[in-house]
Amino acid sequence: MSNILYVTASIRPEAESVSRGLGQRLVEGLAARTGASITTRDLATNDLPYVSAERFAANLAPAAERSAEQAELATIADRLIEELQAADTIVIASPIYNFGPPASLKAWADLVARAGTTFRYTANGPEGLLTGKKAYIAIASGGTPVGSDIDFMSRWLTFFLGFLGISDVEIVAADGIMGADGEAKIAAAQETALKLAA
Repeated sequence: MSNILYVTASIRPEAESVSRGLGQRLVEGLAARTGASITTRDLATNDLPYVSAERFAANLAPAAERSAEQAELATIADRLIEELQAADTIVIASPIYNFGPPASLKAWADLVARAGTTFRYTANGPEGLLTGKKAYIAIASGGTPVGSDIDFMSRWLTFFLGFLGISDVEIVAADGIMGADGEAKIAAAQETALKLAA
């Protein structure tokens, strides 16, 4: 059976979050169409650690060679990487905060990027090891136009997923929603999400 990894990063609860609403439509539509199981990783409630020098060293150490302290430090990254590896489809729902990704989403990325596991270095440069997966990014933004020169979230996240080998990425966005036509933009993005999942 296929598996969807659903990653959310908004600090707002589902009833108030536009990005969560878009992500939920994608996940529910994809699951209904494919019968996939769903693994949810809510970054706003999991309090992911930031990478320290000790955690970085633990993450790079081969599992069989880790000390007890390193094994403990690497546990969360191991779990996050296993979730990514097990997923056929990844749905990431995130707002844009101050022109970029939420800190929790960057922390997640720092933990799942592991040389030799999710990517590797070759004579021709880095090569992603999580190939054959499909990703959707559901984005909400109050004022930053998605895809514009001041949007440092969607470009970074698309590049990062490609760095891991996930190059088939589609974006659905409700941006500029603090304007007078915000409700219409949200409704249009919701319709797009439903079509993408169908």
